[in-house]
Amino acid sequence: MGYIRFQDVSKSFNGTPVVKSVSFSIEKGEICGFVGRNGSGKTVIFKLMTGLLIPDKGSVTFGGANLTKQNRFFESLGVMIETPGFIPHYSGLKNLKILNSMSVNPVPTEEICALMTRLGLDPKNRRGVRTYSLGMRQKLGIIQAVMNKPELLVLDEPMNSLDTESVAEIRKLFTELNKQGATIVLASHIADDIDSLCTRKFRIENSTVAEVTEVHDEILVN
Repeated sequence: MGYIRFQDVSKSFNGTPVVKSVSFSIEKGEICGFVGRNGSGKTVIFKLMTGLLIPDKGSVTFGGANLTKQNRFFESLGVMIETPGFIPHYSGLKNLKILNSMSVNPVPTEEICALMTRLGLDPKNRRGVRTYSLGMRQKLGIIQAVMNKPELLVLDEPMNSLDTESVAEIRKLFTELNKQGATIVLASHIADDIDSLCTRKFRIENSTVAEVTEVHDEILVN
């Protein structure tokens, strides 16, 4: 039946269809990659998947539960879609501690600090997030998504603005989380992210979603 299931899902904005009659499923414990040109609908698919958008037609279910009808989010969910948003004058650690306090599965501050250190962020640095580089913000966004050990991770272009060393470490982190039971769904313009991490691959094109066996560079071009 599928851990995540899209059944005949459509979504339009101002009369323009972005997603048309899309059906696919993702099994628990998979790492699935989505590819497609900018504007193809990746972000809309991810927002539908996480309950941030409601489909005009069709259903999105998790473990057999139709979250759209129940009007609630999946309980154990880590998300990074578009530019991560933080309180700009608070430090990275303070932002993460606030988010952690609102989680259904809060973790010790020591674990958050260890994640920051692992990804090259200093938890003792008190400067505001507004002074962070794009890469530092991206790392902070990844940490907020993974720190509470969610069952499902949905990540839109998580490797944006990151250097080669950081990308390697984050790929390793995602692999570890998957081995611990997390289901991971990600989009990337980097073919190697999809090829090295993902057990299944999907292409978004012409408002539809199709499973593919190989990722070609030409479908990742902006």
